[in-house]
Amino acid sequence: MSTEQALQARSESQCELCGVTKGLAVYEVPPRSHGSADECVLICETCREQIEDPEKVDVQHWRCLNESMWSQVPVVQVMAWRMLKRLSTEGWAQGLLDMLYLDEDTQAWAQATGAGGEGAVKHVDSNGTTLEAGDTVTLIKDLNVKGANFTAKRSTVVRGISLVADNPEQIEARVSGQQIVILTKYVKKAN
Repeated sequence: MSTEQALQARSESQCELCGVTKGLAVYEVPPRSHGSADECVLICETCREQIEDPEKVDVQHWRCLNESMWSQVPVVQVMAWRMLKRLSTEGWAQGLLDMLYLDEDTQAWAQATGAGGEGAVKHVDSNGTTLEAGDTVTLIKDLNVKGANFTAKRSTVVRGISLVADNPEQIEARVSGQQIVILTKYVKKAN
């Protein structure tokens, strides 16, 4: 039985993330994938496009994760976790992420994106801890926000950060309803 046939049987010929039945294809989940059914998901064209190109993400489409995150299939859990992590600035996505339980191996796989390598920009907090997109951080000092006329207070918890791709010293996040840039030396990763 081919990988695609195994996935068709496992998923009952539906996208394993959103449930649609058209335009399905095998998607290998990095970094573990060797093409086996246990390391692949069957997904639709819409899900694939949004997974591969974060600029095209339609937040409302991913509300489907409310159901698929409960799959008993580890690779589906990995993809649900990764998308919820990417969308964690949305309150509903953070709520689902908080409810999602993954065993240690599955959690490690979900966090190992396969991206990066030698030349990758690495963002670290004031303690040298690596920051990832979607992390929650705490401000370690009062920050005057230029142009927004407010001060982000020390000990403010900031959820769902975004990394500035070309600058390892900056992250972006929403504080007091404003999207702002924060220097990594003024944050501490929350546990």
